Amino acid sequence: MHIVLLHDSVTAADAADAQDVLVQAEAISQALAYLGHSCHSHACGLNLEGIMAVLREQQAGLVFNLVESLAGQGRLIHLLPACLEAAAIPFTGSSATALLLSSNKILAKKRLQQAGIATPAWYEATEGKTSTDQELDGRWVIKSVWEHASIGMDASSVQRPSSMAALQEILRERRHRPGGAFFAEAYIEGREFNVSLLDSGEDTDGADGGGEVEVLPVAEIVFDDFPPDQPKIVDYAAKWEQDSFACRHTRRVFPGDEDEALLAELRILARQCRHALQLSGYARVDFRVDHAGRPWVLEVNANPCLALDAGFAAALHQAGIAYHEAIGRLIQAALAQKP
Repeated sequence: MHIVLLHDSVTAADAADAQDVLVQAEAISQALAYLGHSCHSHACGLNLEGIMAVLREQQAGLVFNLVESLAGQGRLIHLLPACLEAAAIPFTGSSATALLLSSNKILAKKRLQQAGIATPAWYEATEGKTSTDQELDGRWVIKSVWEHASIGMDASSVQRPSSMAALQEILRERRHRPGGAFFAEAYIEGREFNVSLLDSGEDTDGADGGGEVEVLPVAEIVFDDFPPDQPKIVDYAAKWEQDSFACRHTRRVFPGDEDEALLAELRILARQCRHALQLSGYARVDFRVDHAGRPWVLEVNANPCLALDAGFAAALHQAGIAYHEAIGRLIQAALAQKP
């Protein structure tokens, strides 16, 4: 099959988080070649009509979708899949609707809450109220509404505001920083876990939504030797600045049998998140587990990083699934989706 791999338009001047999509594209292109497919990679910007012309010219049998933003705006992530759906061109990953629901963190949290899935309380400046009757007490994490990859997050993102007015002022000040619109989420002290999901590629009508899904081994994020005044969060430095303290002291482990009861609960919840947000292809669910042992869903990522050194690839390796096999399953899952 001839596959067109579409990715964000980036330049040499862009930051590491933007450049990473080219690393993913290279690894996927090699996997596609191994599987016997021909591949053409192309950057995608706001000229979607031009992109559709490229797909017609290339006679694409399928699009491998790595587009996470248009013109640097994560809030536009769903526009390309919407065009592909309108043209009946199969593509990897989740639908336009699912990408919109999951990429807007507030929309995702509301959807999870409606499904009875625990997610930390939040405050959005546009609404001027918290999501629950919870009093403003304790620490809050200031997050971008739309942007992922921890854009806009640093040690100062965890705040203990003295009043609701103080929290509103923090959000107003942050709106001019990278990440755009921000909201506040109650900080959960405890352990952090990532649960990756991969479709089998078989077309089924199971309760999880989409095709049959495999839950990959659960990973825990360990914060080694963090000083008491440094919040234990995976901020931008921990992900992208290799020489930073946060990056050097944040590591991934795969818990053993002693945590099996908790891991089983996380796997069930990850499936429920996938169903609630109508995800397909692949995904990752990020959890915090508080000191009482209760899991809270922080975020659901419909298109986690597919670089060979990223968490999804590590979970594949732990599961004994070859990288090229996973890429093949994403293609099968895309072709199995009904028009």
